[in-house]
Amino acid sequence: MIAFFFAALIVASCHPNHPTVESTHSGLPIEGTWKLLSGTLIEKGDTTVTDYTKKLSFIKIINASHFSFLNHDLDKGKDSATAAFVAGGGRYTLKDSVYTEHLEYCNDRQWEGNDFAFTISIKNDTLIQTGIEKVESAGVNRLNIEKYVRMKD
Repeated sequence: MIAFFFAALIVASCHPNHPTVESTHSGLPIEGTWKLLSGTLIEKGDTTVTDYTKKLSFIKIINASHFSFLNHDLDKGKDSATAAFVAGGGRYTLKDSVYTEHLEYCNDRQWEGNDFAFTISIKNDTLIQTGIEKVESAGVNRLNIEKYVRMKD
């Protein structure tokens, strides 16, 4: 019996330590699929508010270790003035209320390899994330405020 206990102890100590979702993510219920309702960009004194419930659809999918986002126009590309498709994803970290995306994939390749830190709050089914997006190669340095609602199954 003692030999079995020590063997189990040795095996357990050799197993890589993977933190649980709760300890990694500070208990915030961030995992799931989120639909973007509105986005506010503030750059060089100009404010642009986009309503993502009318001509655009944007979702963010977050699991235990990765996030992805998909955005497209609802006219299926028929209107060249509003035609859009954006996708990206990568790993993320969450410590307390600081959610940091490590963008590994993006159809706009200048954005790849950048980290974006956001302060998040979740109340009921609403997620609000606020942070600076800075991509020197694209000339981007702006405050981004996004409001999401959790999608139901």
